[in-house]
Amino acid sequence: MKSIVSTPKFKGILLVLTGATCWGIGGTVAQNLFQMHHINLNWYVTVRLLCAGILLLLLQLFTPSRSQILEVWKSKQTALPFIIFGLVGMLAVQYTYMASIDHGNAAVATLLQYLSPVMIMVYMVLRKQSPLTAKLIICAALALLGCFLLLTNGSLHQLSVSQPAVIWGLLSGVSAAFYTLYAVRLLNEFDSLVVVGWAMVIGGVGMSFVHAPWKIHLTLLTSETCSYLLFSILIGTLLAFWFYIASLKYLTPQETSLLGSAEPLAAVGTTVLWLNEPFGIYQWLGTGCIILLIVLLQFKRSSSVSAQNIKTTNNPIAK
Repeated sequence: MKSIVSTPKFKGILLVLTGATCWGIGGTVAQNLFQMHHINLNWYVTVRLLCAGILLLLLQLFTPSRSQILEVWKSKQTALPFIIFGLVGMLAVQYTYMASIDHGNAAVATLLQYLSPVMIMVYMVLRKQSPLTAKLIICAALALLGCFLLLTNGSLHQLSVSQPAVIWGLLSGVSAAFYTLYAVRLLNEFDSLVVVGWAMVIGGVGMSFVHAPWKIHLTLLTSETCSYLLFSILIGTLLAFWFYIASLKYLTPQETSLLGSAEPLAAVGTTVLWLNEPFGIYQWLGTGCIILLIVLLQFKRSSSVSAQNIKTTNNPIAK
């Protein structure tokens, strides 16, 4: 009898859980770099985008569709959308997410970004591309309740994290919603590695005008700092995205998205256990509300949902 461990489905589950966990831990490592090693936010975003983007494109060289790497730039019809996606989509997602971590912590930043599917659903209802259903109302209520508990820890008088962290986190959710919706046309024409790889490179080049990658005090780059930087780029970005995409060979997009909820759990767990961030009982309840929201969203798909809506909710975000 065939062992469960050797089945393709188990392999897919292992890949997506590993990838999502690496994404979550990557956010906590970034928090450690900002708050303990005093790495500049702008420099970090620039270097992370450039390095991870180049590595993803190098991975594409080993696939049958390697020619897509250059096809992106053969016409204005493809080049311009990629530039817009790289600057307004990828760079915005990366910067707002990291800024929220810099001003607060990885747990709150990750959970706030995971509100983006609700924002997409509300947008599609307003555009009359999706009906207003009871499940959507429940999801919106869970999102509001989860945010309130997460950000206030049950107090009506003060926030549990700084106001800039909340603002950047909510902007991260909005940016992720735009990223997801805009990426649909690109993913219809090109492989995910090409889309995300070039978007990161474009975003990194754009960010270089704000903070050039070579402008850093070398005294900050200790062996410990460099090891965390390598982990963030290689494990928390490259490996995480690669494993997430690879899991789609063995699992349905719905299963992959659902298991991807391991990311916020990993971010919360490592933030609390490794960085010793205080997390109150109401914040744990808020986290539970948002995790439940993620699960409900994955079971929202039905024949009544438009094809565009289905695809947008399955679009991975390289964090």
